[in-house]
Amino acid sequence: MPETDQSAEAHRAVKDRLLDAALMHVAFDGWTDATFTAAINDADVEPALARALCPRGALDLALAYHARGDALMLERLASADLSAMRFRDRIAAAVRYRLEASTDKEAVRRGTTLFALPQNAPDGARAIWGTCDAIWTALGDTSDDFNWYSKRATLSGVYSSTVLYWLGDDSEDHAATWEFLDRRIDNVMQIEKLKATVRDNPLLSKLMAGPMALASHIKPPQGGAHMPGRWTR
Repeated sequence: MPETDQSAEAHRAVKDRLLDAALMHVAFDGWTDATFTAAINDADVEPALARALCPRGALDLALAYHARGDALMLERLASADLSAMRFRDRIAAAVRYRLEASTDKEAVRRGTTLFALPQNAPDGARAIWGTCDAIWTALGDTSDDFNWYSKRATLSGVYSSTVLYWLGDDSEDHAATWEFLDRRIDNVMQIEKLKATVRDNPLLSKLMAGPMALASHIKPPQGGAHMPGRWTR
């Protein structure tokens, strides 16, 4: 393994240790400087190294916790057999896998509070968008126009509302949350049916021809979902 890869792997291992240590304190102190300081001490990491890996302290650890959940979801999706499911059920399964990857509900609750702060809202929105992009990509989405954005934006709304419901759900095995999720996805499917109706209706399709032609020139980002989109002539 090249030296740079070894260094990156070592840094990831240190950050994982910091995150594991932080989770012992988040329920009491939230994603705060106090939690970050305690994690440094508990993980026996040099403060300078910890700050180099997490320049924004606990905020970066909260984002790392979210990324860990995404990775666990993708692992489960890769090993699951979803071939017999309807596509809407595959989406529901992916969202459920993502929530079930978050074994520490209090850490998620504290993270929701953290990302509700105005200065952290862009990071929170970016994290949710990344989760939904990971879901669509894992499920084989090949859209290459405005639909790339609309799919992720719609799923972001479904995912966000389901997380908030899940945080307050005390039903057995979160049964109420999964019912709520199914209802939200049904709402989305109604929108997709409406779009199909417009496309198939001769009069409506002509009326929407201009906007649809315009939207067809909007392309997804190249090089990853964190990059800006592009426009084609």
